[in-house]
Amino acid sequence: QVELVESGGGSVQAGGSLTLSCVAAAYMAGRYCMGWFRQAPGKEREAVALINPGTGYNYYADSVQGRFTISQDKINDMLLLRMNNMQPEDTAMYYCAQRSTVCRTSSADYVNWGQGTQVTVSS
Repeated sequence: QVELVESGGGSVQAGGSLTLSCVAAAYMAGRYCMGWFRQAPGKEREAVALINPGTGYNYYADSVQGRFTISQDKINDMLLLRMNNMQPEDTAMYYCAQRSTVCRTSSADYVNWGQGTQVTVSS
């Protein structure tokens, strides 16, 4: 089990920006899938953005398309999520996840998770 550690959460006003980071050494190269999920109170955990570092495949949820960007920091072996023009509906616990095969959007397909970082957007 690879340890995943998120950071960068916090509180912002609507229209603001945050960048989340996930330390996941040794999993940035190759054909693995890395991604960000989020879970708001009373809601299911949903895929926000996914990336296959080996193929460059990206996925974004419709609700964040054009506002969020998933990327790799290859020098520091980190997975990043840049969140711009944030809205109150983006408020959730954000989790980093890893999968040893192709990317899937269902959280049930992932067994390796970080502890989460809270993001709160006020109107």
